Amino acid sequence: MLDRIFAHIEASQDYLVELQRQLVAIPALGPRNGGDGEKEKADWFKGHLTSLGFTDIIEMNAPDSDVSCGYRPNLAVILPGIDTTQTFWIISHLDIVPPGDLSLWNANPYELQVNGDIITGRGVEDNHQGLVSSMMLAKALLDLDITPSMNLGLMFVADEETGSHKGLSYIAKHHADIFSENDLILVPDFGESSGELVEIAEKSMMWLRVIVDGKQCHASTPEQGVNTLVAASDLIMKTRKLYDIYDNSNSLFCPAHSTFEATMKEANVANINTLPGRDVFYVDCRIMAEYDLDEVLETFQGMGREVEQSWGVRVRFETVQREQAAPPTEEESPIVQATIKAIKAVYGNAPRPVGVGGGTVAAFLRRKGLPVVVWATLDHQAHQPNETSSIAHTVGDAKVMALVLMNN
Repeated sequence: MLDRIFAHIEASQDYLVELQRQLVAIPALGPRNGGDGEKEKADWFKGHLTSLGFTDIIEMNAPDSDVSCGYRPNLAVILPGIDTTQTFWIISHLDIVPPGDLSLWNANPYELQVNGDIITGRGVEDNHQGLVSSMMLAKALLDLDITPSMNLGLMFVADEETGSHKGLSYIAKHHADIFSENDLILVPDFGESSGELVEIAEKSMMWLRVIVDGKQCHASTPEQGVNTLVAASDLIMKTRKLYDIYDNSNSLFCPAHSTFEATMKEANVANINTLPGRDVFYVDCRIMAEYDLDEVLETFQGMGREVEQSWGVRVRFETVQREQAAPPTEEESPIVQATIKAIKAVYGNAPRPVGVGGGTVAAFLRRKGLPVVVWATLDHQAHQPNETSSIAHTVGDAKVMALVLMNN
C-alpha cells in the first residue's frame, strides 16, 4: 500500500508545481504586513479542496476588524481512517510575508518560476512547501481510494507571520476540542536541508527596550551633564553576568545555554561634541524554559538600579516581546518517534530531536498538553528575495508524512 502511495506522490510533481503556482499568485498578507488577510487565498483553497473530493470543510474564522471581510480564515479537513479516534494532523499556514525590495527579485514574486528542481516565488518555502506536501499525501489517498490507519487531518491557519493570534492561538483557545490527547501533530515549518532536525522544544524569549536618561551637555564640560552612553555601556557589560546566573544547559539546543545579547541601539545625539542625555538599546534574551521570565527581568532591573546609583541616571525597561516557553514534547512520544523513523526511512539520514531559540506555533498546542513536532526539509529561503523551494524535498516530505500516517 505504501508503495502505491509513494508512486502516486512521485508522479504528482505537475500537481505540486501547479498548486504552488496558484498559491503564489494570491498574496495573503496580514494587516500588520500591509495586506487584507488570507480570505482570497482561503476561498480559492476551499474550492480546490472541494474539487478533490473533500465534502466537509471546517471553518474556524477568527474575528478581525482590521481586514475588510471582518475575519481571518482558518480551515481544516479530515479524511477518515480505520481508527477514527486518532488523527494525524498536519498544520500549515496560509499567510506570507511581503516581498520587500522588488529590485532584489529576478522576477515578479507572485509569478512562480521553475528551474529544474527549484521553484521560486514568495511563499514557496514558507509555508507552501509543507502545505503542498500534505496535499500530495491527501490527493494520493483520495485518488487511490485508500483508507489510512487513522484519520488524516489537514489544517490551514492564518496569521502565523504576525503572532498567530488570529490563527493557531485562536483555534487553541476557541476550538481546542478539534484535537484529542492521542492525536499526532506535525507542523512542517522548521528544518534545514538535510532534514535531520526535529524540533520538540523551545527556549523562552524576551526582548527588552532599555531607556537610560541623564542630562545632555557640551562634551567639553562633562561635569555639567550626565553621560548616558557611558551608563548604558556599563549596563550592557553587566548583562554579561546573566550568562553565569542563568547557566543551565540542555544539549537539545544550539547553543545549549541561555543567551542575553545587546543588539539594536537607537540614535542619541547628532554631533560629536554633545554628551548624550538619553540612550536606548535593546536586549534579545533566549532563556531555558525552567527559568521564570519575571525572575530574569527582576535581575535585569537590579542591575539597572546599580547603574543608576553609579552614574546618576534613570533606567527604565520596556518589554517589546515576551513568551514563556511551553513544555517540551517528550522525546519518547509517539509523534517524535514516528517522525524520526519516517525521516530515516525516506532520506537515509540521522534525524534527531532538537530545541530552538524562539517560539513556534507548536507552543499554543503544547500548552494544552498536546505533543507536537515541527519539522520539514528546508533550505532556509524564508523571507528572502527570490525565495526558493525544492520539488524533491516537497516530494520527500510528503512520503515522510505518509509513513507517519500509515505506520501507526
